[in-house]
Amino acid sequence: MITALVLLAVQGALGAFDTLYYHEWRARLPGGVPGTAPELVLHGVRDLLYAALFASLPFVRWEGLAAWALAALLLAEIAITLRDFVVEDTVRRPLGGVYPGERVMHAVMGIIYGGALAHLVPEIWRWAHGPTGFSRWDAPLSLRVILPLMAAGVLLSGLRDLGAAYGPRWLRFPWGRA
Repeated sequence: MITALVLLAVQGALGAFDTLYYHEWRARLPGGVPGTAPELVLHGVRDLLYAALFASLPFVRWEGLAAWALAALLLAEIAITLRDFVVEDTVRRPLGGVYPGERVMHAVMGIIYGGALAHLVPEIWRWAHGPTGFSRWDAPLSLRVILPLMAAGVLLSGLRDLGAAYGPRWLRFPWGRA
């Protein structure tokens, strides 16, 4: 389980860089660029899923039916990411396409996520055979600090993306268009 959490932390760090550098700075996706709402919505929903994972996995085991709910969250993340690969090609075409470095970043993140799943899925399988609920466990202190901070960051990022797609113009700061 610890290896899965370390890989998720690495995934979170790479995701933060991807979001801040490629999505925010280079493409300025939340800035009200016409046509970017579908990508922002996918990013926003996926971020909410990551927030739940980062906030819970260092502290609790998802057991019984909860393990199946966790598996469903992981499958939803995969489906959203696959859809995002297609949508971002369409959305980014008027912006010059997806940046080559961003494409490489996404591939690396996919590999790391696969590694995390390879360690997490056997745990989920074991948890699925217990009584339904959440039982406490403590990951190492560093992961109990880092992952909840990442959860807060990815939650705010997801809410910003959803807000930039459908909410008030001030959520597009500092890239907002009049």
